[in-house]
Amino acid sequence: MSIKGFHIVFVTVSTLLFLFLALWSFFLAPESTVMIKALGIAGTIGLIVMPIYGVCFYRKITKAHI
Repeated sequence: MSIKGFHIVFVTVSTLLFLFLALWSFFLAPESTVMIKALGIAGTIGLIVMPIYGVCFYRKITKAHI
């Protein structure tokens, strides 16, 4: 698997895991503690940042013709 393919899979899986983390912490967690809310915020930030990273990487790797 090329580095391009690996990154596409990595970003997709990571984004889905961040989505699960955010949904679990805000809706499915048995208790609502400060730590669980912090995990939800981290999941939401990751959910926003990972696709941006994926697009930037894809553009960079496409320009490099790799």
